[in-house]
Amino acid sequence: MQSLKEQIKQRAEALAGELTSIRRHLHQYPELSFQEHETARYVAERLSQIGIPFEAGVAGTGIVAKIEGKNPSKKTIALRADMDALPIEEANEVPYRSQNPGVMHACGHDVHTTCLLGAARLLYETRDQWEGTIKLLFQPGEERLPGGASLMIKEGALENPRPAAVIGQHVMPLLPVGKVGFREGMYMASTDELYLRVIGKGGHGAMPELGIDPVTIAAQIIVALQQVVSRRSSPKTPTVLSFGKVIANGATNVIPNEVYIEGTFRTFDEAWRARAHEIIEQMAIGIAESMGGRCELEIRKGYPFLYNAPELTRRAKQAAVEYLGEENVVDLDLWLAAEDFAYYSQVAEACFYRLGTRNEARGIVSSVHTPTFDIDEAALPIGAGLMAWLAVSELHT
Repeated sequence: MQSLKEQIKQRAEALAGELTSIRRHLHQYPELSFQEHETARYVAERLSQIGIPFEAGVAGTGIVAKIEGKNPSKKTIALRADMDALPIEEANEVPYRSQNPGVMHACGHDVHTTCLLGAARLLYETRDQWEGTIKLLFQPGEERLPGGASLMIKEGALENPRPAAVIGQHVMPLLPVGKVGFREGMYMASTDELYLRVIGKGGHGAMPELGIDPVTIAAQIIVALQQVVSRRSSPKTPTVLSFGKVIANGATNVIPNEVYIEGTFRTFDEAWRARAHEIIEQMAIGIAESMGGRCELEIRKGYPFLYNAPELTRRAKQAAVEYLGEENVVDLDLWLAAEDFAYYSQVAEACFYRLGTRNEARGIVSSVHTPTFDIDEAALPIGAGLMAWLAVSELHT
């Protein structure tokens, strides 16, 4: 008799064409964070076709579905996929190019949703062969604060029944298609947004002594704040402080009245995170005042750090080895990017792993969040089948 693992694998491979069709539809019609109305309707239709009951409208456009196997009260596992896209104009010339101007699935959430829909079908069709309950979390708003995960949790997505573990996957264009990656413990950083308004007194560039130059003040603040990382944080705690936007709307001979600065602060320690916020505020305000100006600072606290429960992640990695072979399962390094899946990891046992989507021979090498991001669609049946197998494996531990 064919094992459940082989059944899932075979059925996943047979779904390749359908998964490709689903992914291309989602890719063509991307929607921004918390605006995933058509995407949610499409997901609901797919779940209805399979026969899976669900609750729509969670956190606005989110969906929580449930598949019960034998003895459904034994244990519950949750699988999560995010559905939102990014405000990026797609540059790929492909038949499934985004039809929504200025919006693109440049982070692979179309892949995540497709794989979870595929896993849902596989799990539903084999539900008489496993025990427990599997929750499916189709989540909005991963790309925008406060993060759809936090809202899903607040609205009870992890209750009735409460899952023993939450598992999620994310595309990784650095990893060749066919491979997946895992990391126990700390994996992704917390993230905060910094908004600074440096206020001086503008004037003619030839007479700087008559004004207070906010450009010079802003430059001093940007350079000085790098000491928060190099001299105030422990070298044992990964920390990043980067500024990506500076607006000084003067001219060659016009010193502006104000300069606007935007940046990001990321780390892996909550106590240090809070302390760093205080230091950044003290330094920015103090430097501006010492130079005769003012600085207004807003720190928008974002996602927490993402922690992969060690034992759960170890079991998931072993299950992936059983499903894909040891040569196709790799260890991941710390990553200073952020993910709102971190909210699940703060309130439940969680495992967040990576799905390889790269194919250098076909030129599929672009990073996420770029206009040329794409995937090798051979990753779709791998992602769908592996999610289903990880859920079943964890139910039986």
